[in-house]
Amino acid sequence: MRKTRTFSWILLCMISFSLLLPSLSAVASGKVYHVPLENEVEDGLKAFLQRAFTEAAEIGAERIILEINTPGGYVTSAEEIGDLIDNSPIKVVAFINSKALSAGAYLALHADEIYMVPTATMGAAAIIDGAGNAADEKRNSYWIGEMVAAAEANERDPKFARAMADKTVDLPEYRAPEGKLLTFTAEEALKEKYSEGTVADLDELLEKLNLGDSEVVSIEPTFAEKLARFITNPIVVTLLLSIGCLGLVLELFSPGFGFPGLIGLSSFGLFFFGHTVAGLAGYESVFIFVIGLALLVAELFVPGGIVGIIGGALMIISILFAGESVVHMAYSILIAVFIAIIGMVIVMKFFGKNLHVFNKLILRDATTTEEGYVSNVNRIDLLGKIGDSITPLRPSGTILVGNERIDAVSEGGYIEANRKVEVIQVEGSRIIVRETKKGVE
Repeated sequence: MRKTRTFSWILLCMISFSLLLPSLSAVASGKVYHVPLENEVEDGLKAFLQRAFTEAAEIGAERIILEINTPGGYVTSAEEIGDLIDNSPIKVVAFINSKALSAGAYLALHADEIYMVPTATMGAAAIIDGAGNAADEKRNSYWIGEMVAAAEANERDPKFARAMADKTVDLPEYRAPEGKLLTFTAEEALKEKYSEGTVADLDELLEKLNLGDSEVVSIEPTFAEKLARFITNPIVVTLLLSIGCLGLVLELFSPGFGFPGLIGLSSFGLFFFGHTVAGLAGYESVFIFVIGLALLVAELFVPGGIVGIIGGALMIISILFAGESVVHMAYSILIAVFIAIIGMVIVMKFFGKNLHVFNKLILRDATTTEEGYVSNVNRIDLLGKIGDSITPLRPSGTILVGNERIDAVSEGGYIEANRKVEVIQVEGSRIIVRETKKGVE
């Protein structure tokens, strides 16, 4: 009886284990999201990472691995991506396969864990302005604080994060004496606990994380996201706006619709496409731009100028709010307008005569004397002739010479109607007369 009871318990345990086995297998073979974080850190990258993190959460991935290889990028974009990493319900691992510099180092510090290949580097995170110069003291101080906070959030020594962004920190043992920014090698990062390990490749990393049996889902940017990343680059934004402005200006001053207008509209279309895909602009921005453009075109048919001014203002407003920063977009618009003006002057001056499309913009016919044109008729044949004043001359009026009515002016005094006058001077179309007794019977 006891043997039967023991056998029953063994059988029950075996059945229970067999029922649990699929669940255990599912856990062991969970999904790992492998996400590349490459090239410049900007708004297009942020939109791609938002999609990747959302998909990873939807399928219940057990880990997100950010494979980092970036020289840095824009602070505002890096800050938003850092928040995305911090708020992720899934543990995030930064895998630096080459370099994580500037904004890349900042993002790596936000990850729960950092792993590097032997040749990888991380650091050199000073903030610079659009001209390539060091940022002002206030902005730089803010950025140093952000770097320190990111390090402290994951229990890393903040002095090294500070040294990556602050040249005044003296760390000569790491080739970062005062005046130089700190850049960690993989060995140095591991020593100072700025990385959890050094691995040769992604497979070795998965083994270290005990995820060797997990399904790796590698997500890549779509074509639209790649295009958006390119288009939202501030340099490309300024270029597109410049081409758009130049194209529309040339088109508005030429009859019909031609090549300049097509290029201009295409440039603005690409601008809004990229910013819409990146999640920066909504359809309302596009709608406002289209209304503004329609009003600007209507100005060609409606006199007054108010319609055109309103249309131009709406176009500028739509572009300003299509970007992440109104200030940056304002700079881009000013630069674009300046480039468009310079470009139009150059094109008209040096290429206008040779390009058919510009013939509609330039009046090339000259009304010269050789062609038979005269600005006014010089009536010297009237000198000395006698006529009658049809109307009073105060001092201008009308006289009759022979059978020809002529507009004339008196020499200075008032001449009544029906008086005899003599033409004493002719200045182009100006006939000067005085009252006379000649011809009076």
